[in-house]
Amino acid sequence: MNSFRLALRVLRVDRRTRTSAILTGVGVAVATALVLLLVGLPFATQARAERAMWQDGHGYLPSEGAATLAYQRSTDYTGDEEITRVDVAALADPSAVRLPPGIPRLPGPGEVLVSPELAQRIDHTPAAELGDRFGGDAAGLLGAEALRSPEQLLALVGHAPDGMPADAMRLAGFPSGDADTDPLLSLLAGVGVVVLLVPSLVLVASAARLTAARRERRLAALRLAGATPGQVTSMVAAEIAFASVGGALLGFAAGPGLRSLATTVPWDGGTWQADDFTTPTAFTVAIVLAIPLLVLAAAVLGLRRVLRTPLGAAGAHGRKPLHWWRLLALPVAGLFFCYVVVSGSSFDPELAQLLLLAGLAMIVGSAAIVGPWITSAVGGIFVRSWRRPAALLAGRRLRDDPKGAYRASAGVVLAVFVGSMALTLLPSFEAQAGGGRSFHDSVLYLDTTADRAAQVLGTANAELARYGQSERAVGAGRVVLTNESGAGQPALVLSCAAAEKLTRFEFGGACAGTPGIYSDYRMETEGLAVGQWDAPDPAEGGTPLPEGTPVRPVSAGDADISGSVLIDPAVLPAGFVPQDVTVAVPTTRQNREVVRTALVAAAGGEQVYSRELRLAGQQTQLADLRRVTVIGLVAAAVLAGCSAAIATAGSVMDRRRTFGALIAAGTPVRVLARALRTEAALPALVATVGAGLVGVLVGLGLFSLFDYGSIVLSPWVLAPVVLGAGVATLAASVCRPALNRVRAEPLAEE
Repeated sequence: MNSFRLALRVLRVDRRTRTSAILTGVGVAVATALVLLLVGLPFATQARAERAMWQDGHGYLPSEGAATLAYQRSTDYTGDEEITRVDVAALADPSAVRLPPGIPRLPGPGEVLVSPELAQRIDHTPAAELGDRFGGDAAGLLGAEALRSPEQLLALVGHAPDGMPADAMRLAGFPSGDADTDPLLSLLAGVGVVVLLVPSLVLVASAARLTAARRERRLAALRLAGATPGQVTSMVAAEIAFASVGGALLGFAAGPGLRSLATTVPWDGGTWQADDFTTPTAFTVAIVLAIPLLVLAAAVLGLRRVLRTPLGAAGAHGRKPLHWWRLLALPVAGLFFCYVVVSGSSFDPELAQLLLLAGLAMIVGSAAIVGPWITSAVGGIFVRSWRRPAALLAGRRLRDDPKGAYRASAGVVLAVFVGSMALTLLPSFEAQAGGGRSFHDSVLYLDTTADRAAQVLGTANAELARYGQSERAVGAGRVVLTNESGAGQPALVLSCAAAEKLTRFEFGGACAGTPGIYSDYRMETEGLAVGQWDAPDPAEGGTPLPEGTPVRPVSAGDADISGSVLIDPAVLPAGFVPQDVTVAVPTTRQNREVVRTALVAAAGGEQVYSRELRLAGQQTQLADLRRVTVIGLVAAAVLAGCSAAIATAGSVMDRRRTFGALIAAGTPVRVLARALRTEAALPALVATVGAGLVGVLVGLGLFSLFDYGSIVLSPWVLAPVVLGAGVATLAASVCRPALNRVRAEPLAEE
């Protein structure tokens, strides 16, 4: 009888082996489906970016050749939802302009093409609050091939060439080609592969070890009966191959459903189209082959004891104590990770990301080396310090088989590590949100030239009057103040009365005096000159301010505007006219959309800003990070809980003979259950505390890659440790039903 037939026979007649094989197959299926999804994320972002490449002429190199298109991209908002606006004007025959997929035709002057979602919004919103912004008639809809996400709000606005903003780009055509992947999501996908694949493999290992002792005794008996190492190895390989190959195929089959679920998860302000998550065939085949091979390799490596010392395996003789060198694994991995973090800028970005993921994988992998040694040490403390029966039983178990005892905690340790790392990063990222100009949150503004500012002001104020609004747009020059040493300071030219209404400065009566310079820090006016904003060297071309120009102290409303300077138009040198102007208009909660419509329509494609919406954009990114973190933590916690429960149940089944003898000798089941809970919970508690500390340190290292601001540690960083210990304890509770099952079965089977 060959090895496959033997394996089939064992699976058919042995219920426990069959259960182990089914759980192993489920674990492999979960791992395969997760890895296929995570590996496909960078390709999904690339597919989405390529579809929307034509919307980002500033982000990609313009096409080469004669200019056929004037192009301007801007971002608008309706409420807190983003509208992407692309303004174009044909510089040649419109039929000669190559159109991206999904755009039926190039809109002419006074025409606009909109996405289906934006068309619905326009139909259900007053024109003064949305539709009038585009200044033209809807000439058609954009197709799904032209949208970043199905629900994207997008407008393609046509103009005559002289109606485009002065800084509009002149392109040979719409941008096209290969787009870049989202670097943040690619990094998160890599981290997800590392931190979710390992718990998945732990789940597989826990399932495969359900009947490990029983299988080990069976194979040892075959070895003693004359079976060669090759025959024993092929039997195990065949037994595991049925489960792992079947699981991989099941994971592959479940992939489309998981990817369909992933398309509903928003990222970067939108969900995904169905065909975005398409992993290349070569990657898919490699993953579906690699994961079963990893499981097979792990199973074969686990046969070393049976192959070398079949008598010891058959008699379940004690194992050798673990060496202290295992403790070196974590410092070595930590040093490599620190080296990559510190020296990462000197590497190619893609190589640096691979090295970073390798360092992360080394830290995660080192837990499997250090963890058993710590488990053995905890067992030694139990044996030496406690004399209660349950504690002694737990201590002997931890001391005799630390690898098996740690297996129940391995998944929980990784989940705690991931949670601590994420909760270190998120509060720090949230603390970085903010910034922007000195205007109030609700003030809308745009930067333009002095020539165009007059037109924008006139049009915007005429529209505001037509809509019956009392608010009016104000122009503020942008200049640079330079002192005698040549140091420059940007300043906004604005009257004190207008500044009180538009900016966050607290004037405290400063407007009551003669006009001057307004600043929250001490300034020396001697030798102070004013220059144009975009002058190559404002210090050389600056015009001196009149002698005796006063500096009136004001208070900065918040840290974001500390150091900003305002200058009253009355103190500007005679004949000096700022060439760069900011057009600003205040809004209220009630008229926000109407005022925005008036200003956006007057801007003709120039970007309209506001600090409030800038913060909204940052909050969208933070919400993406929080969403991904929660999904990852839930997945890791579920995998960890399942692997811990399976490992605990497997521990009872492995020692069925021992527990049966103890029960037969009169040992109460509650004592054995307490011992099992102790041996599962206490090492998990020690390991989770260590994993939480390492997770915080790794989070600090990752944060230094993104920003050098101050780190913010929230008390919530302790939550993964508490939850991890709770999950381990809860999973250990399955030992009681397993013991009851042992008590109910006849011991003669063993």
